[in-house]
Amino acid sequence: MEDKAASEALVPLFKLDRLLNQDQGGRRVALLGSIDDKPALLTAERAAFPSDIKTLEAFHKCLADVKNLGTNDIYHWYLASVGHGENNPPNLKLNLISPCTEKHIKKYSAQGVRMVTESPQIYKDHVRPYIAKQREEGRLDWVFNILEGRKEQEDIIFRDPGQNSAKDEAFLLAPDLNWDRKTTTSLHLLAIVERRDLWSLRDLRKSHIVWLRHMREKLIEATVEKYPEIEKDQLKLYMHYQPTFYHLHIHVVHVMLEPTSTQAIGKAFGLENIISQLESMSGGSDAGMAGVSLTYTLGESHDLWAEVFQPSKEGTLGRHG
Repeated sequence: MEDKAASEALVPLFKLDRLLNQDQGGRRVALLGSIDDKPALLTAERAAFPSDIKTLEAFHKCLADVKNLGTNDIYHWYLASVGHGENNPPNLKLNLISPCTEKHIKKYSAQGVRMVTESPQIYKDHVRPYIAKQREEGRLDWVFNILEGRKEQEDIIFRDPGQNSAKDEAFLLAPDLNWDRKTTTSLHLLAIVERRDLWSLRDLRKSHIVWLRHMREKLIEATVEKYPEIEKDQLKLYMHYQPTFYHLHIHVVHVMLEPTSTQAIGKAFGLENIISQLESMSGGSDAGMAGVSLTYTLGESHDLWAEVFQPSKEGTLGRHG
C-alpha cells in the first residue's frame, strides 16, 4: 500500500517541459518534464469508454461546453468537454445523427466482418440495382445541400470548375465531419464531385484518367495551401468500396491518421492505384472498373451480405420460392 501511495504521489509532482509526440489522432501524448529536478517522461492516453448503461448515462450528464461545428440535414457535429472549468479545453469530438435510420444503427453496431469477391456479373445483377435503390430513398440530401450551396458553404476549402470549366468535371473539397478541424495529424477532408452519374469507383472508366489525375493534383495543392504545415508527401487519397454514401467522393487524409478499419485493405482503394489499374486495362475508353472483380470487406449487418453474398456463399443466390 505504501508503494502504491508513493507512486500515485509522483504524478502531481511532474513539471512539464515540452511535448515530445502526439499520435492516435491526438488521443495519446508523450510529455518530457521533471520530478525533483530529474528528467521524467509521462505518456497519457484517453481511457476506453465504459460499456455499462449507468456509467454511460453519467458520462452524458457530464458533457459541458458543447460547441456546434456544423449541421447538415440529419447530421450534426460538435466539440465538447467532460467537466466544467475556465481552462478546461474541448476533449471530445461528438457526431450526432438525428433522426437516425435503421441503416445507421446497423452501421454503428458491433458486427462480424467478411471478405467477399464481387464479380462484374454480381455487380451488374445485384449490387448496382441495390445502389440505385439507396439513391432513390433520399439518402444523399446532405450531399446535394453542399453541392447546391444550401449548407456548409463556409467550410468549403476549394472548389474546382473542372478542366476548361467543364461542368461534368467540377468538384469541391471540405472537411470530413469526423475531423476535429484542429489536429493536423488526424486531418480528414472529403472531395465530392458535382456530377451525379458517378455513384462509386465502379463507374470510373479509362476516359476518366486525365480528370482523375487533375483532381489528385488539385486536391493535394489545395490541401497544402490551406494547411502549410503539411507537405505533399504527407497526404494519401483513397475511395471506399462499399462507400458510406453512393455519390463519387475521395478521402484526403494525413498519412499519420490512425489506420482504422476504414483505411484497411479491403475497404480503402488508393486513388493512384485506381488510376494505374484503369491505365493498364485493355479495351477502349469505355472500359472501366465495372468490368473487374473486386474483393473487399463487408459487415454481416450490411444488406448486401444478407441479400447477396451470404446466399451466394450458400449456393442459394437467385433462387426463388
